[in-house]
Amino acid sequence: MRGISGIMGTLYGATEWIMRFSVINILWFVINLPITIIIFIVSFSKSNAGYGHLLYLLPLLPLIPTLFVPSTIAMYATARDWVMKNEQKSLVKTYFLYMKENYKQSFMSGLAILFIWLLWIVDFYYFNKISDLLSILFLIIGLALFAFTINFFSLSVHYQMTSRELIKNTFFVTIGNPLLCFFILTSNLFLFYLSVWEFLFLLPLFTGSLSAYLSFSAFHRFTLKIEKQAMTHKSI
Repeated sequence: MRGISGIMGTLYGATEWIMRFSVINILWFVINLPITIIIFIVSFSKSNAGYGHLLYLLPLLPLIPTLFVPSTIAMYATARDWVMKNEQKSLVKTYFLYMKENYKQSFMSGLAILFIWLLWIVDFYYFNKISDLLSILFLIIGLALFAFTINFFSLSVHYQMTSRELIKNTFFVTIGNPLLCFFILTSNLFLFYLSVWEFLFLLPLFTGSLSAYLSFSAFHRFTLKIEKQAMTHKSI
C-alpha cells in the first residue's frame, strides 16, 4: 500500500493520518472524560461568582496528575513517533505502552505542573479584584505558563531527565525562544477556538492529537536548530 502514487496515494496517506489523529485523540479524550464532565458542569453552573465556583473544581486536583498529565504525555510520545517517522505496529498498544512506561514520572511531573497552575489561579483571582493592570499582567503570565506546559510535554518525551531537570530546562526553552512560544500559543488557541466555538466534534476526534503533533513538530525544529548550532561551535 505504501507504493501507491497519484491521487489514490494522496487519499490513502490522508486517510492514514486522519486515522492516526482520531484514534489517539479518542483514547486521550475517553481517559480524560471525568475531567471534561466536571469542567462542563462548572461552566454551566450558576455559582460563578468569586471563589465559589472554584470549589466545584476541587475533584480535578487528583485527576490532573493521575489521568490528564500521563495520558497527555503518552499522546505527545506517540506524536513524537510520527514526527520522527518511527514505525508503530499498533496505535492503541503504543499509546498505552507509553502511558504505562512513563506513568510514575508523569504522575510526579503532574503534581509539579498542578502546583504551578494552582499558584497562578489563586494569584490571578486575587489580583484580578485589585487592579486591571495586574489582571492583564497575570493573564500574560498565564499564556506563558501555557506555553511552558506544552514545552514541558514535548521535552519530557524527547529527553531522559528527572522531573526537576525537566522543569528547569523547560523554563529555559520557554524564555529562550519567543517564536516557538508564539507558534504554540497561536496554533493551540486557534484549535481551541475552532473546537469549542465552531466545530465541537473536533474536540473528541482531533484537537488533542493535532495539538500534540503541531507543538512537538515546532519543538523538534527548535532542538535541531540548537543541536546544529552546538555542532558548529564544536567544529570551530
